Amino acid sequence: MTHSEADHSVFYRHSRVGSIYLLVYVDDVVRTSNDNHDISQIKQHICHHFQTKDLSKLRYFLGIKVAQSNNGIVISQRKYALEISEETGLMNSKSVITPMDPNTKLLPSQGE
Repeated sequence: MTHSEADHSVFYRHSRVGSIYLLVYVDDVVRTSNDNHDISQIKQHICHHFQTKDLSKLRYFLGIKVAQSNNGIVISQRKYALEISEETGLMNSKSVITPMDPNTKLLPSQGE
């Protein structure tokens, strides 16, 4: 597999049969490919070299909900945003298009 120059947590391999991508974050590994054989091979390789647990299809990753169907993939951060709003006490806040007056000039010597 080739290490991505754009992101140190992404590895990939392209072939005439298809492409496979691995995303590694701390102790989580997300793998995807358009070839089921590639997925099986990489899963076996990882299980052989590391103690792993296969959680089957991806449902949540880094606060992102992933819903898969034959029509494609839908991702959502709704749950994550609600959790942040609740933790910060902003659940019942009114939303605004611009959270402050866009003409306000902020200076480092003024306010906190």
